Formats: sequence, structure tokens, C-alpha cells
Amino acid sequence: MLAKQVPDTRNVGKDAMKADGTINRAALPAIFNPEDLNALEQALQLKDAHPGSTITLVTMGLPRSAEMVRECLYRGGDAGVVLTDRPLGGADTLATSYSIARAISHLEGGYDIIIGGRQAIDGDTAQVGPQVAEKLGLPQVTYAEKVTVNDNVATVKRRLENGFEVVECPLPLVVTVTGSADACRPRNARLVQKFKRAVTPTEREALDDKRRAIVDAHPELNILQWGVADIDADPEQIGLKGSPTKVKTVVNVVFQAKESKRIDGGDDAGLEDLVKELITDHIIG
Repeated sequence: MLAKQVPDTRNVGKDAMKADGTINRAALPAIFNPEDLNALEQALQLKDAHPGSTITLVTMGLPRSAEMVRECLYRGGDAGVVLTDRPLGGADTLATSYSIARAISHLEGGYDIIIGGRQAIDGDTAQVGPQVAEKLGLPQVTYAEKVTVNDNVATVKRRLENGFEVVECPLPLVVTVTGSADACRPRNARLVQKFKRAVTPTEREALDDKRRAIVDAHPELNILQWGVADIDADPEQIGLKGSPTKVKTVVNVVFQAKESKRIDGGDDAGLEDLVKELITDHIIG
């Protein structure tokens, strides 16, 4: 499945953007993208319904994105890949989807269904999932609210503006899930104890000898970390170089509350003046 670590938009400060118009992710608190959690729950439900199936999470971002893989493992996932490399930075949706598609193509054992959230809260484009499908030459179903699989055919309930529809599609395919789907189950305490020491090679280097020995003795605690060379990516199609979308300017907008209106006396005349002012300012009409 696909997931992204995103800035917590509830805590965006003045350092949220860099001068080149890209997000300063290192300066922002990070969370699991909300709709990706809905997608993870759909993946877990499919795993529950089909014993023997596995879930591998693929995420692209800073090295700290390894936390995404651990969150997946805590809930019942099986493995994960952190795609991180300096040349991948600053990618728009086109370059991001190319890099992710290359990573998926290098997964051992292949895949039956690729599932992710409809969109990320830091970009709100809803483009990466469909673009990954196009680059892999796979059919896609968007706005999914419920996914089931029988006899290599996926049945997907899609949430529409004024209702829903149910479609069928043969495997393999790409599915993007909306926030109206089932909320993700909480962490499993037993799995937290099992995988809390899971690390990428970069994180392993910072461990002391005792903790490093624990990781070395348990292969399941080693999270894959891939760079550009590992996915055989074309340097011209990744990062800023592979991104036709360019940010022209970045403007900081500060919202300030207007001075509140006080009604002296609370008589009918005061109320009438307030209503007239609200209508003039187009606050009410």
C-alpha cells in the first residue's frame, strides 16, 4: 500500500515554506496522512479476509518517514520500504508518482492490489494514485469506500457526491480510498512491543551496540530503505528536475480578526444598526 507522512496542518508556522516554494518538512510536525489511514484499514480488512496475504507499505519522503512503516506494522502490516534520497526532494506529483512506480516495480513477489488514500492534506491534488496506475499500466478505481476481493476480482463501493456506486475490476489494480471509509483500527499492543525497535539502515547507525545486536538478530526489524540507485530511476524524471510544476511565488497570509461590534444598551435601535452593518459588509444577506 501507499502512504505519506505529511505536515500537521493544525500546527503550520512561519517556517512552513522554503524560499523555492517547496515545503520545509524538517521544520514541521509530521503525521500519518489521514486518508492513507483509511486505506490502511481497507488493506488490513483484505488481509483478514484472505489468510496468507501480506501488506507492504511504500512511502517516499525524509528518512524519518520510517515512522510510517512502524505505524503500519503496529496495526498488522508485514513490511515496508522507505524511499528517501536527496535527488528525490522537491518532486511534484509527476516526479513522485514516477519514483513510487519504480519502487513498486522492484518489490519482491509482485502485488495484487495497490491501495492508498485519495489525496494528501499537504497538496490536496489526488493525482499521485492515478498517476502511479498509469505508469504501471494498471486499471484504477478512485473514491473507494469499501473494497472486497473474490476470485481475482475486486468489488469497490465508490463514494459519489450524491450517493455511491459499486464497480468490479480484475486484479491487479490501483485503488484510492476516501476519508468516508472505515477509520483505521488502533495499534495492537503486542505488535508495538514486537516492532518498536524496527529501524532503517540510517536509524541503525545511531543505535548503541546492544540495540544494534537486537536488530541484527531479528530480520523482521530491518526496514528497507531505498534510494535512486535501488529503483533504477531516470535522473531526469525525479525530484525538481523531473517536476514540470514550478512555484512562482509564496505569500504568507496572516488572518486578523476585525474589531468586535459592541451594542450599547441592547435597545432596538442598536440592534437595527448592527443588522444594517452586517448587511453592508455582506456578512449576512
